[in-house]
Amino acid sequence: MFDLTVIFSDPANWAALATLIAMEIVLGIDNLIFISILTNKLPAHQRERARFIGISAALVLRLALLSTVFVIVQLTEPVFEIFGKGFSWRDLILIGGGLFLVWKATKEIHHNVDPDPGEDVFSGRATMTYAATIGQILLLDLVFSVDSIITAVGMTDHIAIMVIAVVVTVLVMLLAANPLANFINANPTVVMLALGFLLMIGALLIAEGFGVKVPKAYVYSAMLFSAFVESLNIISRRARKAAAKTTSKMKSRKPAAKPQTRIRVKR
Repeated sequence: MFDLTVIFSDPANWAALATLIAMEIVLGIDNLIFISILTNKLPAHQRERARFIGISAALVLRLALLSTVFVIVQLTEPVFEIFGKGFSWRDLILIGGGLFLVWKATKEIHHNVDPDPGEDVFSGRATMTYAATIGQILLLDLVFSVDSIITAVGMTDHIAIMVIAVVVTVLVMLLAANPLANFINANPTVVMLALGFLLMIGALLIAEGFGVKVPKAYVYSAMLFSAFVESLNIISRRARKAAAKTTSKMKSRKPAAKPQTRIRVKR
């Protein structure tokens, strides 16, 4: 068992916990956006359950990976080389997950842009079955979980701190899942923005798999700025709708003009 009193008697461990929670929440947002977009394609009565299963699976996978943390650390060791570049199991997982994310985001963008897509590489049903949705969520849960745990291992040596950070992150995801999914579903332009985020995250995972280190602060700053601009657009649209509704009500309340009666003068 872990002696938490000893671990948290050191202020540095408190700082490590706070930093790790912040990092895990940022990584969890990517996972949550993907879950929200996928579950919104299900019938309304299945969405909440699918989100709960997806986020619960993310928790189970992260805790399971933490229990094999020594194996996870070895995933960063190169297993083969191509043109002098070594690839580890982590690199392969990130490249595979990134390719899947790019394919999935591109397919969803295609369906959103073209309401009647033809028979091509992106053809398929606009709706998804419950089992297919859960399967795709679990696949991306695995990719994000590996990245999350390797990030945690690089920030602290205490398993207890990693477990607390993971549990807190998943609780935040559970609380934010339904509000985020409902917000995305109620604002069609946000769907396209979220798909753009997933496309960029997929490209980032592929780049990391090939050893290209892209500062995540730049990526998330760009995402945050885009979200800020879109929030201004949403506020502007709501203000215009409210003004149009008020004008319509005022016109409907305005009394109709009485017809003028002509007076005929007899000569």
